[in-house]
Amino acid sequence: MKLKKLMVFEMLAAARIRAARALLRWTAQDHADKSSLGVTTIRRAELAEGPTSLTTSNDLAVRRALEAAGVEFIDENGGGAGVRLRKRSAAQK
Repeated sequence: MKLKKLMVFEMLAAARIRAARALLRWTAQDHADKSSLGVTTIRRAELAEGPTSLTTSNDLAVRRALEAAGVEFIDENGGGAGVRLRKRSAAQK
């Protein structure tokens, strides 16, 4: 019997989504386009206090769009969860 590997991830908090979008200098419309979601969905997620009410698939779409653009999500490690931009290699500069 083959066991399926379950993917476990933390749902994004609204503040982390707002911070990531700000780092990229994206508008809500830019983020919606990159994640294939509606701009209303992005704005509603960013207005939440704490965790969003995004579905799992929408949360993943938001996360993947931001990560593809160079955002890294930093786990809670005593200093608080956060976001940063990935270091660009010399070839990208």
